[in-house]
Amino acid sequence: MTDKKIRWGIIGPGSIAKAFRGGVNGSKHGVLAAIATRDPNKPGLAEDFPGVRVVKGYDALLADKDIDAVYIAVPHTGHAEWAIKAAEAGKHVLVEKPLALSAHEIDAVFHAHKKAGTFAGEAFMYRLHPQVKQLLDLIKSGAIGEVRMIQSSFGFSMGKFQPQHRLFASALAGGGILDVGGYPVSMARLIAGAALGKPFADPVKVQGTAKLNEEGTDDWAAAVLTFENGIVAQVSCAVMANLDNVLRIHGSEGRIEVPDFWFANGNRDQGLGRIDIIKKGETQTVSVNETAHVYSFEADAASLAILEGRTEFASPGMSWGDSLGNARVLDQWRRDAGIEYSVEKYTNRLNTLDNRKLGPNAGVIPKRSIPGLKKQASAVALGFEDFKTFSSGAILLDAFWEKGGNIFDTAFIYGGGYTEKLFGEWQKSRGVREDAVVIGKGAHSPLVYPDVIAKQLTQSLDRLQTDYVDVYFMHRDNLDVPVGEFVDAMDAEVKAGRIRGPFGGSNWTKERMDEAIAYAERTGKTKPQALSNNFALAEMLDPIWAGCVTSSTPDFKQWLIDRQVTNFSWSSQARGFFTDLAGRDKTDNEELVRVWYNDQNFGRRDRAIELAKQIGHNPIHVALAYVLAQAFPSVPLIGPRRLVELEDSLKAFEIKLTPEQVKWLEG
Repeated sequence: MTDKKIRWGIIGPGSIAKAFRGGVNGSKHGVLAAIATRDPNKPGLAEDFPGVRVVKGYDALLADKDIDAVYIAVPHTGHAEWAIKAAEAGKHVLVEKPLALSAHEIDAVFHAHKKAGTFAGEAFMYRLHPQVKQLLDLIKSGAIGEVRMIQSSFGFSMGKFQPQHRLFASALAGGGILDVGGYPVSMARLIAGAALGKPFADPVKVQGTAKLNEEGTDDWAAAVLTFENGIVAQVSCAVMANLDNVLRIHGSEGRIEVPDFWFANGNRDQGLGRIDIIKKGETQTVSVNETAHVYSFEADAASLAILEGRTEFASPGMSWGDSLGNARVLDQWRRDAGIEYSVEKYTNRLNTLDNRKLGPNAGVIPKRSIPGLKKQASAVALGFEDFKTFSSGAILLDAFWEKGGNIFDTAFIYGGGYTEKLFGEWQKSRGVREDAVVIGKGAHSPLVYPDVIAKQLTQSLDRLQTDYVDVYFMHRDNLDVPVGEFVDAMDAEVKAGRIRGPFGGSNWTKERMDEAIAYAERTGKTKPQALSNNFALAEMLDPIWAGCVTSSTPDFKQWLIDRQVTNFSWSSQARGFFTDLAGRDKTDNEELVRVWYNDQNFGRRDRAIELAKQIGHNPIHVALAYVLAQAFPSVPLIGPRRLVELEDSLKAFEIKLTPEQVKWLEG
């Protein structure tokens, strides 16, 4: 091993930073080179960090060429911001737990470090202490038989409620779940994984509760985790209750108890380790008798990973997948308890995750003109109905906007109206309404009637926090109602200024559209100019959902070309058919088989694979490029859930298919 040492800097000079200083000083592969503070004259700095260079400001530390890696020890609300900024500066990071406030935030942090090629780790220091390896060895050896139940707690009492303190304040993401709840959750997942022969296991069910204070954060909380192998874990945490802080693992032949596990039965400086194995009324105590600084193992593991060119901890440290799984449990625990921090709400989260003002609406996504729309619109539209909170959805909305995207697909029915509410909060907080193109949809089955349109649009506009939509679709059709009645209803909204661009039908046939257009021309009403039907390289053989219509057939495609009607295509990439999820020998996915599997579609898939290999892309990119390359206005809807999925989809813009290639792909 090289004699080179990783030069660490610390952001945030609090008590946990002092503990990490002791760990680095006791490590083999790291050295503390500097500490950053906003106030270099802060009393006690010289005593707490003797001989360490003090840098004024966190940005200055990230710009320091003599720093390799940064330990982030600011309050929870600053973790994602400074971890992302560190990646952009080319610095490795070790982030004090929790790595960020949610799994979505953590995923964004890892995305930044993946692009930078830098290390990022979550600082659950107990995971790297030798006591953990000893415990896992006991579990794997069957020392207590099959693991059946786990009880794990971490709690202390602050004595009194202090609303401005970081452990209570909603603005600082206070409460026990984020501050110490991650410890018992991460331990339960580690033990359940060991019982399955895996580095960790994610629960199949989480049920949580908490006692909330006046800030809406948790004073004490508990949750039950159920794993696929039948293991049940009871976890608890507190900032206003002195819990016993004992780990108990119950097996078929005995149990293991580990007192004060998080510090190896010691403190932040030293933990000798103690594990009690209790079988048939007798107790056997084992210990690693480790005298090194408790934090030195974490500092060494991170430093060694960086020296070896790895971007994440090796097990039993918290790998990226481990941190994400842990955060998803905490997210569910918080949802069950009814906790949303004030710092996560749209009235307070006015900037991007890394605390910047939203950037300009310019990037790899080109703009185009759409018939009937006065604004320039992006070549793709974003669907985002999978997000449950503003703070999670805003990450993707911000990124899409800064990539050049400005069309947003909403509907009255999506998420019971939450998609519209989320977009309304986002556009209001970002101030982008006039430059955004909002798609609204109403009158979904079974309420497909003309008089429903105005009523639902009123509710939609209230949720969207605007007085108009740019594009509007009937979400389904009702052939029992004369089409003219639907045209009249939508024309009235155009005249009222509540629809200011093209309207039409989602999942309407070309015959019904022809009838609607003819009615409008005959009566002097506004003509329908747009559709939102499925259109993809693979033809939809059976409706995905009741009432769905595809425009991928040759005759419908020719109709779109002849009419130059804009189609906003949902499932534009055939819902995984052009990925490894599909294949002639893969029949486990009922939807894929029912909707897409036939010889014609597999022929198209084969050609997409062949072309993708020729041009250095994936078949899914070719499939999206096909939808973009049509001879009619074609706007595919994309629905990424993560930043990595968004950036992957946008690789389709690197492909410019010729008309000959389009025909060849179709076969």
